Amino acid sequence: MLRNAPKFYEVAKRIVEITEDCILVAHNADFDYRILKTEFRRLGFPFKRKTLCTVELSKQLIPDMESYSLGKLARALGIAVSDRHRANGDAMATVALFKMLLNKDLDKTIIKDAVKIEQQSKLAPNLKEIIEDLPSETGVYYIHNANGSIIYIGKSNNIKKRITQHFTNSNSKSKKIQLQVATVTYEKTGSELVALLKESAEIKVNKPALNRALKRSKFSQGLYSSLDNDGYLNLHISALRKDKTPITTFTNRQGAISFMNNMIETYDLCPKLCGISKSKTSCFRYDIKACNGACIKEESAVDYNKRALNVIELNRYTNKNMVLIDRGRTIGEKSAILIEDGVFKGLGFFNLNLQINNRDILSTLITPMDNNRDTQHIIQSYMRRNKRIKIIDLASTI
Repeated sequence: MLRNAPKFYEVAKRIVEITEDCILVAHNADFDYRILKTEFRRLGFPFKRKTLCTVELSKQLIPDMESYSLGKLARALGIAVSDRHRANGDAMATVALFKMLLNKDLDKTIIKDAVKIEQQSKLAPNLKEIIEDLPSETGVYYIHNANGSIIYIGKSNNIKKRITQHFTNSNSKSKKIQLQVATVTYEKTGSELVALLKESAEIKVNKPALNRALKRSKFSQGLYSSLDNDGYLNLHISALRKDKTPITTFTNRQGAISFMNNMIETYDLCPKLCGISKSKTSCFRYDIKACNGACIKEESAVDYNKRALNVIELNRYTNKNMVLIDRGRTIGEKSAILIEDGVFKGLGFFNLNLQINNRDILSTLITPMDNNRDTQHIIQSYMRRNKRIKIIDLASTI
């Protein structure tokens, strides 16, 4: 291989061209960078570039690993490595590792530092040039000022389209963005759920100046249950209460009522016992032979409650251990959202050939994230709206 390889001076010009205005990312970057500088010094050329080391980043963002060698990290994290110890194989494995590290860096320290060290001329392109470099894909985007600071975080199913709207709208927020923006970075997620969760978490961590505080009233309605004096399980919609945990939540009452009507139709529930009908006798569905008569005690509480419990089980994840599988960033990849004992633990990405119903593998793949009221709302709402999402019950697989 070396006998037929080009000499360094034959490729030196190309190395300068492809690394100009770039940050070199390598596993044990000091070693690779030292080799490059030595070879260029022999040619009388002062080669100087910024570097990022995936060994150091891995130690910060994935602590307590047995080893931080590229091979062992790749095996532990489910990164496929082909052509090991060859330039292309190791480089592609490092790319996959770096993407995972970017995903785990909730503080966005890597991106903010990278933007800040770029030349000033690169930080102030016109808005059209910024848009041209953006993908028309699902993900989270970060709008930076000239100091590299994040001034706005958002999520979209089409990043390019959304940024175009920011740059062309005339509302107060858009005008502030247009005035302060220097560059836009982004993170593809594939999954809208992952984008929603990352957006919520990273706004809390980074507190961008132009993001409005997340409104607690974003999800204003909840689904609750209670037993009446006759033993029938009643479902009802009401404003969220601090003293009681809802089965699931809704952004507004109209959406909640629409959901309840759908559940009544699907599970043959009684509108009166679901708070939809205010009749003092039988409900209107009984009059058209569509209700089994729980409202006037013709159907037993035992039979009726079985169907009502199905609705509750379907729409809550309290005390559940499961992984939600959704779209990934590329073909052959999926996203995973981990819930243990009804608590959101975090999210990650994995290749389809990886068996993720293993706790040890899951713990390395998942980026830990805070469980809070917002994450619960986001996950429950998404599960309700997207029936195609795959759910793996950990209790039955592990």
